[in-house]
Amino acid sequence: MKHIGYITHSDCMIHDMGHFHPESPMRLQAIDTRLQAQGMMLDLTRMEAVPADLSVIERAHPRQYVHHIEQIGYDAMRGDLIPVDGDTSIGPGSLRAALLAAGAGCQAVDAIMAGSIDRAFCATRPPGHHAEKSLAMGFCLFNNVAIAALHAIEVYGLERVAIVDFDVHHGNGTVDIFRDDPRVMVCSSFQHPFYPNRHVEAQGDHLIMAPIDSGSNGLVYRKRVEKPFFDALDRFKPQLVIVSAGFDGHAEDPLGELKLVEDDYRWLTTLINDIANRHADGRIVSILEGGYHLGALGRSVCAHLEMMLHD
Repeated sequence: MKHIGYITHSDCMIHDMGHFHPESPMRLQAIDTRLQAQGMMLDLTRMEAVPADLSVIERAHPRQYVHHIEQIGYDAMRGDLIPVDGDTSIGPGSLRAALLAAGAGCQAVDAIMAGSIDRAFCATRPPGHHAEKSLAMGFCLFNNVAIAALHAIEVYGLERVAIVDFDVHHGNGTVDIFRDDPRVMVCSSFQHPFYPNRHVEAQGDHLIMAPIDSGSNGLVYRKRVEKPFFDALDRFKPQLVIVSAGFDGHAEDPLGELKLVEDDYRWLTTLINDIANRHADGRIVSILEGGYHLGALGRSVCAHLEMMLHD
């Protein structure tokens, strides 16, 4: 059984964009409750997330943008909810939560590279994969997976890092950040056409896109994803695999229109394990992105972690 770090922090729940917003603090509670009920928390090493320094975030985002988000965060501490795009707002607890979410991925990289854990799952929010170099959008402020990937490259000298994004929405921010950086392979599967409709046509041997038709079930999804993703990853030979783990492709999710179920997330995780075991000494950092049906989210995360554990 693999030694899995479960990195989270209660302050990730103080980021609140309003009572009816789908990116709810209850998402983390739903994951925690399900893991406890399944007895899986006993097999995980719970770690408290540490906030990222701004200099770490500036590896992925320009300093001016980072300080802009920081200033809005400070302004919101007066009790305001300040919109940064049509569906994303910063409230009194948002900056703290965003720094923790950005820090958790780096902390996971540090612990794995030190050998204290084999793999990690970051149960943090806000999510990050829509955050472009200089643009907050889609519930995202800082791009957590990009920050973690660049931390691994800058601090540990890794030459090849892969990001596998299976959220129902395209990881436009991650593609924007790594469009011209072949050290990072980005594999993104997503419903198409669908939000955010940005950077879908980006070209490069290190950018692997798998658009999926609305209504597709797990069989269609698997056929569409398996060969392009995993042939490319085998050629790339990543030294670390980072996962943008979005579970809003689930059939019960209110925001997506794919028909995936828990077994599809088990299948995906098994293939990611395979790549990591062949090329990266098993090293995987998985970071929560979407997933907005609380029951389906909890079950899907359990399926994902079950496969990461019992590899």
